[in-house]
Amino acid sequence: MSQRRTASSPAARAAAADAPDTRENQLLAIARRLFARDGYERTSMRDIAEVADITKAALYYYFPNKEALYERVVLESMQSLVDDVSAAVAAADSPTARIRAFMQSSADVFDLARDRWIAGSRAFREGGRGGQHLAAIALRDRYENLLRQCITEGIASGEVRAIDPAIAGRFLLSGLNQMTNWHRPDGRLGVTEVMRQFLDMALHGLLAEARPADTAAARPRAARSAKV
Repeated sequence: MSQRRTASSPAARAAAADAPDTRENQLLAIARRLFARDGYERTSMRDIAEVADITKAALYYYFPNKEALYERVVLESMQSLVDDVSAAVAAADSPTARIRAFMQSSADVFDLARDRWIAGSRAFREGGRGGQHLAAIALRDRYENLLRQCITEGIASGEVRAIDPAIAGRFLLSGLNQMTNWHRPDGRLGVTEVMRQFLDMALHGLLAEARPADTAAARPRAARSAKV
């Protein structure tokens, strides 16, 4: 079933941002593809110009330096991610639903704009320590703190047991971030389904409820421990 795209939906925004309807968008798409494949540091302005079949001078007309590309590839992508996830969380009606909304909407962004996600992640890690990188860190912190807030609210409500929200947030996000290393767009499961299973395992655990045989077997062990 096809997903209906409204003008304000993540799918619509991803499609519009990636649409090669202008030369600038074409150059951004090339830069994202090279950043995703080779990394930010190993991709030069010359590399981008060669793939685009233009001169470096022509590329500089659109982007005066690689830092300007960093701003477009990383900062705009991260701001869009924060906006989309924040909207999804705000629409959820319980702490557990907000945790699910955070992770599922993040997975949707990754699924709809894979090159953008990977390119932004690699540029974020490799992009130095300038003012734009500090701005990217601030956006990352807003994103991660939103998840921690959802977890904290879950603990306060009693829906989530007492755990460290920061560690729980890193645990959940590690599953999403690792998908860039193994998930294939043409694989058996889509990103949304993978994330749904991740969340079910994270929120409900791997073990089924204790069976009577397990409970009976545990009693002798408990009794032996009591005698020691």
